[in-house]
Amino acid sequence: MAGAVWRERSAAHEERARALTAAHRSRAARHETHPVEDFLFTYYSYKPAVLHRWHPGEGVELADASSDARAEWRWYRPGHVPGALSVDGEGFRAERGGLVANVARILRATAGRAPGFGCFGLHEWAMVYRQAEHRHPVPLRLGQDSTDAVVEAHDLRCTHFDAFRFFTPEAVPRNRDTLTRESQSDLEQPGCLHAGMDLYKWAVKLGPLVPGEVLLDAFELARDVRELDMRASPYDLADWGYDAVPIETAEGKAAYVRAQRGFAERGQLLRARLLQIAGD
Repeated sequence: MAGAVWRERSAAHEERARALTAAHRSRAARHETHPVEDFLFTYYSYKPAVLHRWHPGEGVELADASSDARAEWRWYRPGHVPGALSVDGEGFRAERGGLVANVARILRATAGRAPGFGCFGLHEWAMVYRQAEHRHPVPLRLGQDSTDAVVEAHDLRCTHFDAFRFFTPEAVPRNRDTLTRESQSDLEQPGCLHAGMDLYKWAVKLGPLVPGEVLLDAFELARDVRELDMRASPYDLADWGYDAVPIETAEGKAAYVRAQRGFAERGQLLRARLLQIAGD
């Protein structure tokens, strides 16, 4: 890739990444938090700098790059053309082959499974079921008793362990399946909002193998999914500018599923791309 081309792509990536992280960085400087938007930076624990760094992906040589800062970055090596650099995919896989294989295993299993659209985001409700203290300092939209009643009136069908593990003790036996970390690849399915958000995590874990544009696409999907996740939650987020998706009603369920289907389609495209990168 010619120097002028990759430098333009790197600059465009940096501009896009800074726009995506600007609000979070501004809040962090003021020691403020946001119950919806900061999740991707706190739950996944990846700093904005991870998003700001552009990689071309594996198998691409960057011409005229020997004097660029990336010459000192880990997982880069001299290219076949003098003065060029490329991602050291072989070195990355040699050191982190187990991680790459595990990511590919989960992605492959999820991609091959039929999507489920009957959970209605009740995992967030199960996380506050019969609890006086909640994960977010935001009031419940229906109050505690009515929130509990919604959980009791529905069949909990969560398939994502990292959501299930935050269920309250009283909610755990109400779920259709008892989930474990070991069973993750057996139950993960592409309709799950959290499986869609996790594509960002998998993209980060694959590091320099992932082109920067794919990483930011995964982050944007996670951001959009997180918004629906919280709008459909039991929390009252009106003061934060979010209208509720009232999944306790037929209209709310239909709106949730429509959005969920769209996210599943976006997720499957990204999942296929990450599988190609992981070497499936």
